[in-house]
Amino acid sequence: MRTLFIFFVAGVLTATTSLLLAGSGFGQALPVVKINAKKAALGKRLFFDERLSGDGALSCASCHIPEKGFADGKPLSSAYPGTEGFRNTPTLINTVHKKSLGIPWFHDGRIGTNLNDVTRDQITETIWMNMDMRIMQERVKQDPVYRKMFKDVGMGEPSNGKVRKLIPEYLKTLTSRNVPFDQGKMSAAAKKGEALFKGKGGCAQCHNGPLFTDGQAHNLGVPENQDIFKEPLRHITFVAFNMFMGNENFMNLRRDPGAHVINHYADGRDMGKFFTPTLRELKQTAPYMHNGMLASLKDVVTFYNKGGGNDPNKDSRLKPLGMSAQEQANIVAFLESLSGDPLTGPEHVYGESISQKYDPIPNWLTVEN
Repeated sequence: MRTLFIFFVAGVLTATTSLLLAGSGFGQALPVVKINAKKAALGKRLFFDERLSGDGALSCASCHIPEKGFADGKPLSSAYPGTEGFRNTPTLINTVHKKSLGIPWFHDGRIGTNLNDVTRDQITETIWMNMDMRIMQERVKQDPVYRKMFKDVGMGEPSNGKVRKLIPEYLKTLTSRNVPFDQGKMSAAAKKGEALFKGKGGCAQCHNGPLFTDGQAHNLGVPENQDIFKEPLRHITFVAFNMFMGNENFMNLRRDPGAHVINHYADGRDMGKFFTPTLRELKQTAPYMHNGMLASLKDVVTFYNKGGGNDPNKDSRLKPLGMSAQEQANIVAFLESLSGDPLTGPEHVYGESISQKYDPIPNWLTVEN
């Protein structure tokens, strides 16, 4: 199995590169995950329920859209009403494997590998779903469908802690299917692209293992998306986020600090670094990079063929590759072979309407959970 955005670097694959986090074998199969079908079905309803956001405006699926490969197809994400996002929405397909492989979440790696923590963060953060977990718990408890579903899976009465376990159970179902690379059904061009990916392109130095990622942060010199600074709602969100994360001089930042939030090195050596993402399902998840600045896979390969962008902290391994137009097209064909069937059927999409009308519990603050 493989993964999303792309980090191509010149040189050959060596045993000294930091691939151990994701396993050293090229294109290893992902581990089999045991799924509780009933709990996953309950998690699916929660994933598509807008009542899990503060004003009932957003569900998880509002930004992770099945038809868009569980991304959203935008350069920069939307956010809670009154705010706008400043990074590209990543796919959720295959992300359940991050924990077992030690791959941190988010472009900047600010949260570890635990899906429960990630779920809580996305539901409660002001700029995302802006929900008070206590209110969410009451909303779920007041829905007779949820009460029955929780009882049927042996979880008793709904609670916010159980919600944080059930949505990750649904995410386990989001794994790639019928992928040409997995099935050994690649085109001749894709096979040539695979050889270039592992050889002349040097891409496998950072894209390897079951998720095709080294689990590390790198600076590629990706140009800044100026919409972050030109659009007031995006800029406000950007400033508030960086203030909360403790980034220095947050009012005057004109670049995304990225993984700087982890170590805050005084010399700024970690500024502009972002974690290597997955290459799976790229056909469904354009545009690319942490800020959506590259519109197509052709653009991405061209970017790396030129040696990346301009940045004083750029990874020293990024050099012009000198690949011909045909070689670049072959790598694109290989990347496309890592995408499978869209996960848009009833197994993955909650097709019934979820009513937002419900009778509140009288004196709910004094009623025992």
